[in-house]
Amino acid sequence: MRTEYTDLEQVCAATELRNAVLVGLDLGEEELRVPMDGALFLGCTLTPLAQRRAAAAGALVFPAIPDLPYDVYRSRLYTPAELFAGFDPDDPVSYAETPDARIYRHTRAQGHNPDPLHALAERLHDHAITEALAAVLPERPVAVMGGHALGRDTDGYRRAVELGAALGEAGFTVLTGGGPGVMEAVPLGVRIGVDEPTLKDLAKAPKFGGDAESIGRWIAACPADLPTSGRPCTIGIPTWFYGHEPPNPVCELHAKYFANSVREEGLLTVATGGIIYTPGSAGTVQEVFQDYCQNHYGSVGPAAPMVFLGESFWVDEVPAAPLVRRLAAGREAERWILVTDDADEAVDFLRGYAG
Repeated sequence: MRTEYTDLEQVCAATELRNAVLVGLDLGEEELRVPMDGALFLGCTLTPLAQRRAAAAGALVFPAIPDLPYDVYRSRLYTPAELFAGFDPDDPVSYAETPDARIYRHTRAQGHNPDPLHALAERLHDHAITEALAAVLPERPVAVMGGHALGRDTDGYRRAVELGAALGEAGFTVLTGGGPGVMEAVPLGVRIGVDEPTLKDLAKAPKFGGDAESIGRWIAACPADLPTSGRPCTIGIPTWFYGHEPPNPVCELHAKYFANSVREEGLLTVATGGIIYTPGSAGTVQEVFQDYCQNHYGSVGPAAPMVFLGESFWVDEVPAAPLVRRLAAGREAERWILVTDDADEAVDFLRGYAG
């Protein structure tokens, strides 16, 4: 296990830095006379002498990459305040100059096959996000998957809020894809329950369009003073691959990735307490079978619960549940599959797995 340093005082007090990871530190006035065999310097500033000593010790030095709108070597998850820094609720167009919007424009300019420098920067960033996510996750968090197109003024949105309230009361840390629709409604319920004035305010901006002003109005409709607990109980895992779809302002933290494949696989993998699938479209169906594949082969540990919430949808309209049950027949995963219309039954099922 490597020791990670993100504080200069800790480095100065260390008697050795063997195999240590140092992230984003200004060491321009430090001589680094301690052993640092196998150390890894990520985005740190070193004196020429310290660089020579690091090289002689077999340490690796990854310099800061200039002219990027994001921190390649960040050591923490994003907050909505950080992603939307500079946003003025009274000027919805101001969303266009937030870090979230600027990073998206940058990725669009690079295209789906960026040059080696930007490809490396994005991969290093995404690895750092994975590390930061692992550092804050409790045992057996649960995830909720579902449609992004669900408007705030719909009955489905309200039901998703109610589901979130039940999960919050049960004490779960809840993960979603971090975007709009179900991905916003569930964390809202986790944090404040079913609050009628808030739902009424949100319904004034039920959806957003493709322009900054529309997105800004959607963000501004969300209350800025949502309560927090001593632990992160709502974490979004969005991606700039869907950058036209901003992260919701409800989740306390966001593990935002560049690579959608890494983000999606990671979300399914870390939801070790189980996943609730609410009605959705192609993306949600893809997640169903990607999740079941992990359970089928036990590739990331024991089979975790798969809850299909909305029986007529998952059995008749999009019959994914019968196929999953057929594949699971006779396997350990079989007993951890539930199809129901009852949110409370779904939460109790997850609680039984948590034990």
